Parts: sequence; C-alpha cells; structure tokens
Amino acid sequence: MTMAVSLDIAHKSADPAATSAANSTPATDPVQEEKPSLIGLSREELGNALAAVGVPERQIRMRVNQLWHWLYVRGISDFSKMSNVSKDLRTKLDFAFTIARPEIVTEQISVDGTRKWLFRFPSRGAGKPVEVETVYIPEEDRGTLCISSQVGCTLTCTFCHTGTQKMVRNLTAEEILAQLMLAKDRLNDFPDADAPEGGLDASTSNRRRITNIVMMGMGEPLYNFENVKKALLIASDGDGLSLSKRRITLSTSGVTPEIARTGDEIGCMLAISLHAVNDELRNVLVPINKKYNLETLLQACRDYPGLSNAKRITFEYVMLKGVNDSLEDAKKLVQLLKGIPAKINLLPFNPWPGSPYECSDWEQIEEFADVVNRAGYASPIRTPRGRDIFAACGQLKSASERLRKSEREALEKAQTQGDA
Repeated sequence: MTMAVSLDIAHKSADPAATSAANSTPATDPVQEEKPSLIGLSREELGNALAAVGVPERQIRMRVNQLWHWLYVRGISDFSKMSNVSKDLRTKLDFAFTIARPEIVTEQISVDGTRKWLFRFPSRGAGKPVEVETVYIPEEDRGTLCISSQVGCTLTCTFCHTGTQKMVRNLTAEEILAQLMLAKDRLNDFPDADAPEGGLDASTSNRRRITNIVMMGMGEPLYNFENVKKALLIASDGDGLSLSKRRITLSTSGVTPEIARTGDEIGCMLAISLHAVNDELRNVLVPINKKYNLETLLQACRDYPGLSNAKRITFEYVMLKGVNDSLEDAKKLVQLLKGIPAKINLLPFNPWPGSPYECSDWEQIEEFADVVNRAGYASPIRTPRGRDIFAACGQLKSASERLRKSEREALEKAQTQGDA
C-alpha cells in the first residue's frame, strides 16, 4: 500500500522510507548566522554589496555576472564552489554575506507525488524566525511550484483554512525566491547538481522538473507587491532561473489597485480568486469584496495590460455544495465574464476540520462545467492534489500550526510540572 511520507531533513536527510505524514517529527532549531543574504538582490544591489567588500568599480559588472550565474543558473549555495572567483573575494563574501538555503523542517510526499515543504527562515533582524509552506505538484507535461508570499493571511476567506491563521509579516524577496531555489535543490533541478539524500535522482531527460510557478500559497501577493515583484523578476531573468513569464501566475483575491501594476511591472499571468457571481455572496466568501466589489474587480481585469486570447486571465471558482454551485450560478458566471479572455478553473472544495462548507457533488460540478463550456470558456475541473498531506488549495500551514501549538502546550505543561 502506498503511503504519504514525511522526511525530517533539517540537519541531515532522514531515510526516505520515512514515517507517515501524520507522525512527522519537526527538527530542532539550528544556529543561524545573522548575515545578510545575496539571494533576492537586484543586479544593482548586488553590485553595491560587492563594492562594500572592496571590489574595484571596474570589476563590478563582471563580478555581478559571475555571481548571478553561480546563484541562479548553477544553484550554488556555498561561496567556496565559485571556481572562477578569486579565493580572496570568496573569503570576503563568506565573511560578510550568506547564500545559504533556509532550513527544511519537514518534507512530506503525498500518495499522488505532490511534495510539501515546511521552510523555516532565520530572523535576519526582522524578529523571530518564521515558517511557511511550499508545494510542488508534478504532472505529466509540467511541474508546478506553489509559492507563499506572506506568513499567515489577512483576508479571512471563509472557505480557506489558511485564512484562519493570523498574519505575521510579509516575506522578503529573498524568502520568496528561496522557496523556488530550495525546491529546485530537492528536485535535483539545477544542472550538474548532486542528488540530495531523500530528494529526487537526476532526471532521465533534459526537461525541467519545475516548469511553472504560481503565487497561490500562503498570503495575498498584492499586499506584498514590491517583494513579490522583485522575486518574480529574478525568477524570470533570462540569464538566471529563466522561467517564462507565461509560466508564472500570480493569484489575487482582488486587490484591484495593484492589478494594472502587476501587468505593467511584472508581466506575468493573472489569476483571480472569484468564487461568487454576486456581491452579496462574495462579501461572505471573500471579504475583500466589501472594499473592491465585483464591478471594480472585473473592470481591472478588462484593463489588464497585455490581455488577449493568448494571455487569458484565469478565474478560480471553488465549488461549495448548495452555496455557489447551481446551474443558475454557472449562467451568471458566463454573463459576468463576457468580453474577458478567460479560463475558469473549477476547484472541488478541500475540506478541513470545522469548515462550514461541503464540496459539491461531482455530478453537479460536471453539469456546472458543461454550462460554462457551452458558452465557449475552458472550464477544467482541477483534480485535488496532496489532500492527504494538507497540501491542497486553502490548506497550507494548517496542520503545521496545529502541531506547533500542541508542542508548545506540551512544553509549557512540562515546565509547569517541573516548577511544582
């Protein structure tokens, strides 16, 4: 029988034949060096960092290009491996900066091959270390990485378990980008990399394992616009990680003032977390609708820079039994999106403990999809992935948060008994 597995690999990788995800044991905290990271810096900022350690101005451009290649093409996380950089400069860089990856607290592998990582980032002078989750979804023709933009979330969408967690802070550009880089490490997706213990062996083809990234993890990306923009521009840089902007999708619940900027300044694909066809219901399901209603949101979509049949907007629609799944809702959805080049992803609801909703019956979802299809819109029904490890849409960090809470309570109880 195939089981979901959880790998404890914070200090060194565990045996891949690991225990059930439900019995995952988090790692202890390693000692973190509080040095600034070079990951996530723009070329100009990287040049300034080099100047700060004494690199002559005439060499800055060359050295920036060298470091950029090592960081984002080769995926090096150790200055000593930069063979065409002088030993003296490597020593200076190692003394002043870090390019180390964050800690992997746990890695879980679903029965369907989906992988979920719990990453812990050092404080870097921004308070306590923080943890976020990142998910990799392998498919026959692609591999999609779902990246978080915030620790927690402020939006409180009522169908989303992630939204029940309090907002802690925005992630930095380094922390957003590091999720991609660490996932590439674990998937052996950098050239000439050694397969990590517990990770994947070298691919038998030249195809990338991570072909697409989606900003659909924890948080609202457009409430962290500058850091998300900076990270995505580095991810799509042709001399580095080199992901096509057509393969980068940013999902928003409807922060309409930033939608045009997303098209102009990032140029990625856009997804809208819609879920309702009228303001009354959307005010409940997606409370940000009270601030930016459907009319405002859809106008911003119609005005999205570069919008065309080749660059359609994806509308995400979670299927909630008896709430938004009637055939009348399907007809209204088609009317609502009239004139917008669009694809409509129908998402079977992923249940979580205490949720007030149920997933629509499969037959109802298919009939809903038929109405949308007959109107000329592609409306794929997204197959839920990673449900057994709480890696599906709306489930991120929930199980990890419960585990942390139970650990804290156990520790506090032990301390109280000790004091007595």
